[in-house]
Amino acid sequence: MSGKKRRAHGEGGLSWNAARKRWIASKTVGYQPNGRRIIVRGSGKTQTDALKRLKKNLEKRKARNAPKAAADVTIAEAVAGFLRYGLMGRDESTVTNAHSLAKHHIVPQLGHLTVRELTADDCEQWLEGRAEVLATKSLREVRSVLRRSIARVMRRDERVTRNVVDLCQVPSGKRSGRPSKALNFAQAMQVLAAAERARSDMRQYVVLALLTGARTEELRKLTWSHVVAYDGARGQWRPVHETGWEHGEFAVYVWRSVRARGDTKTKKSRRTLKLPQRCVVALRDLWEGFPKPPDPEALIFPGEGGQVRGAMTVLRAFRREVIAPAGLDPDAWTPRELRHSFVSLLSDNGMPLDKIALLVGHSGTQVTEKVYRQQIRPVIQDGAQAMDLIFPNPN
Repeated sequence: MSGKKRRAHGEGGLSWNAARKRWIASKTVGYQPNGRRIIVRGSGKTQTDALKRLKKNLEKRKARNAPKAAADVTIAEAVAGFLRYGLMGRDESTVTNAHSLAKHHIVPQLGHLTVRELTADDCEQWLEGRAEVLATKSLREVRSVLRRSIARVMRRDERVTRNVVDLCQVPSGKRSGRPSKALNFAQAMQVLAAAERARSDMRQYVVLALLTGARTEELRKLTWSHVVAYDGARGQWRPVHETGWEHGEFAVYVWRSVRARGDTKTKKSRRTLKLPQRCVVALRDLWEGFPKPPDPEALIFPGEGGQVRGAMTVLRAFRREVIAPAGLDPDAWTPRELRHSFVSLLSDNGMPLDKIALLVGHSGTQVTEKVYRQQIRPVIQDGAQAMDLIFPNPN
């Protein structure tokens, strides 16, 4: 038995490599997720040389893996960190848009600067340059990505005392985007008449969108279990697949959407809407058109194979089966403008703004007034009642 002293734990291993004719010093510094060891090695003609080389390699590794001071992180690194960790759980389209804005409009212009070097002047000049190629809405979004990226760094380093992006205003962009518009009463009647002639479920889709103000993303995720009737005998709202259609009042639970995790846009968007009679008739006709009652969890407006219908599929059918037959320009209208029309028609017929905001799921009246409403009138009525007056059931 050799009298050579055994190396202590943590000192690593030392062995002779006959093929290379060198001493190899090694040390385990950690483990990979799959359980395999992470080994750092050093070689030399003598044991002493191998140990010295191992020590140098360990120091290099330590320096390479040392955390970088947050203030010295470049804008490119800050944005990459935000895109990787700051958008978890967000809708896929939101993530894709943020990545595209960062790749084309942040990193090429500001990526080389560190967070500490970036000044308000740099930011303003950058926004001014982007305004020549981006719409105002996109400018707001790209500024938001930069601001939130720096804010994430600020939470990790107290030396970054302020976010210079907050000091910069968003200029007007190259174009203002597609202007918001709504159907007037005559146009709405044309659209409803064309929808009633449609041979697909676009009839029901358009009637619900125009007469309830539900978002297209909410309608595409709507299931039959969320269509309910008021059972007077029991004094409660019950799903139509349990209680049938022989009732006087019906409602729809707008509780889901096609967004990430199935949530509605905001908490206020989760709402229950009483259905105008024209909506009730349209849904009942769709229900009775099935060979047998549909499954409660089946989508009311499914795509191929029963999956959620794509937005572009809805857009094409809407223009082809409803807008064109209504005598309107197909390229000028999209399904989301039925929601705008709902707001405008209610306002034009006397419903106050705060009630309209509740119906469309807004947290306040500001968005309702600035974005959706196209006409203004002062008075009061309930949503379903007002729509029954505006669009009486032809039957």
